Amino acid sequence: MFDQLSDRLQGTLSDLRSRGRLSEADVDKAMREIRLALLEADVNFKVTKGFVAGVREQAIGAGVLESLDPGQMVIKVVNEQLAELMGGSGRELVFASKGTTVILMAGLQGSGKTTATAKLAQHLVGEGRSVAVAACDTQRPAAVEQLERLASQAGARFLSQGTDRNPVEIAEWALGQARAEKVDVLIVDTAGRLHIDEELMDQLVQIKKRTKPHDVLLVVDAMTGQDAVNVAEQFAAVTEFDGVVMTKLDGDARGGAALSVKAVTGKPILFASTGEKLDQLEKFHPDRMAQRILGMGDVLSLIEKAEKEMDTSDAEELERKMRQNQFTLEDFLKQLKQVRRMGPLTSVLGMMPGMGKAMKDLKGANVDDRELDRLEAIILSMTPAERANPDVIRGSRRRRIAAGSGTNVQAVKQLTKQFDQMRKMMKMMASGKMPNPEAMLKGQLGAGRRR
Repeated sequence: MFDQLSDRLQGTLSDLRSRGRLSEADVDKAMREIRLALLEADVNFKVTKGFVAGVREQAIGAGVLESLDPGQMVIKVVNEQLAELMGGSGRELVFASKGTTVILMAGLQGSGKTTATAKLAQHLVGEGRSVAVAACDTQRPAAVEQLERLASQAGARFLSQGTDRNPVEIAEWALGQARAEKVDVLIVDTAGRLHIDEELMDQLVQIKKRTKPHDVLLVVDAMTGQDAVNVAEQFAAVTEFDGVVMTKLDGDARGGAALSVKAVTGKPILFASTGEKLDQLEKFHPDRMAQRILGMGDVLSLIEKAEKEMDTSDAEELERKMRQNQFTLEDFLKQLKQVRRMGPLTSVLGMMPGMGKAMKDLKGANVDDRELDRLEAIILSMTPAERANPDVIRGSRRRRIAAGSGTNVQAVKQLTKQFDQMRKMMKMMASGKMPNPEAMLKGQLGAGRRR
């Protein structure tokens, strides 16, 4: 969602970095560009004004202009200020020292609140906690059915008394059930409305009084831009909430809500939904998001994603094979499936420093998931012996594999060539050397452009 803003900021800061010395006029020109970029990204006007003023003050002062690398120092200031704008070091959920932790979910209808409830449940189940979800959105019968289905998929206990009882009483009953069953976390899904009204807020206040939640999370839709910030402001004016769950960050929203909500409401974004699947909910790290926006990648998040999909023994075995040049297409297929579980390929590559810019520079590079489908089909059409030793794949073997995978001989030939390049690059990485990102893209994705 930050693509346009990221391109503008990276372009402006790249110009600064290319200059040997900077003057105040250079900084002022860059600040005007940054201001326009933020406003075009739908960032709140007052937030934009304060951000630009803060960056300029630090960039002009503290000897930045007289430093050996002033352009890099300005980028450092922008990175720190962006992270601070979105919440600084971030914040974790509050958990009870003993007994059941209660999390109350609030938000308008259509914000993705019920789905976010299930995603949060799966996230906490993945951390080893027992979780129950309470269906207190009685205004929309479909919400109860939806939550029941999603709770089952998430591995969470589903608590409901239908749609006839008062939501406040359902919430109180659900808390009693969760405590009796010694559930670690109870997540309460409340009713949404098309707009904030007195009935909605009174119901939310009463549920909050009865359940005494450790955290109240407001779910807002990033696609609504500044309206999302306005909703957060209105909720904050009526009842206190502790943090924000930002949904639809994978959409084509310009990013204004994510950049503005903390500065306007004082409440941090705790989680961000990055896709429709239940496992596509991430902890929101302002510092990491700032690095992504500025094209610095997000290595920590990439490592965390990889760790979820690969156990220690697999990692050690893979490293051994890479070092000894024994990496086979069977291993590659296994890694391919693990990468796919980490999320869309463009998202994964974008977390690698420099890779985002390289993907943009290589126009026409095929980095979508259909390319992975094609590669997987080709490998699955090979025999175990061919996967172990691709050098034997020639002539009639190529034709057979192409027919079995629904591709062509050239595609099979290109895959074996790519694999040979990949094996060399992985060996380099295992020995502590990092190949150039653009070279990696040209080597690994060139087939997509030549087909």
